[in-house]
Amino acid sequence: MLFLTYWFVIFAVAFYVLYWSIPVARVRVGLLLVACVVFHTHFAGPAGVVPVLLLGLITYLAARSQNKKACLAAIAVCAFALVFYKYSSFILTSALSPISPEMAKTVTEWVQEHLLPVAPPLAISFFVFEFVHYLYDVRKGTAPLKSPVEFGAFAVFWPSIVAGPIKRYEQFVPAMHEGARSVSQHDVAIGLIRVTIGLVKKYVADNLTAYITYSVSLYDTLPLATRWWIFIALGLRILLDFSGYSDMAIGFARMMGIALPENFRWPYLAANINEFWRRWHISLSTWSVTTSTSPSVETGSESLAGSSMGWLPLPSAVSGMAPRGTSCCGASTMGWDWPSAETTARCWGGRDACSPSGFHETGFLPGSSP
Repeated sequence: MLFLTYWFVIFAVAFYVLYWSIPVARVRVGLLLVACVVFHTHFAGPAGVVPVLLLGLITYLAARSQNKKACLAAIAVCAFALVFYKYSSFILTSALSPISPEMAKTVTEWVQEHLLPVAPPLAISFFVFEFVHYLYDVRKGTAPLKSPVEFGAFAVFWPSIVAGPIKRYEQFVPAMHEGARSVSQHDVAIGLIRVTIGLVKKYVADNLTAYITYSVSLYDTLPLATRWWIFIALGLRILLDFSGYSDMAIGFARMMGIALPENFRWPYLAANINEFWRRWHISLSTWSVTTSTSPSVETGSESLAGSSMGWLPLPSAVSGMAPRGTSCCGASTMGWDWPSAETTARCWGGRDACSPSGFHETGFLPGSSP
């Protein structure tokens, strides 16, 4: 966990002491950008930083031009980078294994050795999601960021790199400047409390991970009640892990006077899968919906019904409810690839992503009124 290393503790203490001591808002924003670059460079290394910097530069220049074709091309580059770094091995193995398992292994190993880094660039999915959302908004007519410092601080904001929340630049940049002008003691106190809550969640999640790993090795000998508890513990671990990171990100940002959007609202208490999606990884769900033609899904008080994304190569251009549901399902399933590129993650994400589409088409799911 990046937030529990000695290096990060020293980094965070030094950053906040400097940030709170500097009286000039513009200098604070510059310090934030430098800190973001240092943070990402330390944990990602050169092989992880260079692709992100290139994608960021392409995104910034394409948006700055306000040319729709340039924005579309930049979106395609970002999508290709995500597929290349995260899914090349999976695609090659899936495509070549039916022909020749030996050839699939040879080609995949060559690509991994000569073309791919040891691991995908840190948070490549996160960066691509934010860049795509930014380019989409600019392509719709929203004014782009002119300042490279503002764009850089938005793009590489260190608290949210690990697991979100996914930010919207039209909300984040004003909040960043407001925080740079004035950070109250109340903001710092609330931020510290939120970081502490996140740390506790991560501690519990890590212990549940150890318990689950040990129990699975004995699964065949365990009684039914214990097996059910393992199933419940797995669900708790996933929630506590994701929401713990989000709590820490929100807390660290609040200590700078910056308010990030909430990301989890007790999702396991939802009455049905549609409501679950309004509570679980809210920023990712919002991204999925707003980058497709969506069913009537709402996040908090903000209705996202009827939003459309003409560039997405899904059946959204076809009129009717079913294509809209298909488009949302496709975008949401892609979104679930963020935490994992494994087939099991895609199946889990696809099930949860397509269920709201079914809710939209039929108006009924178990746990809701027909």
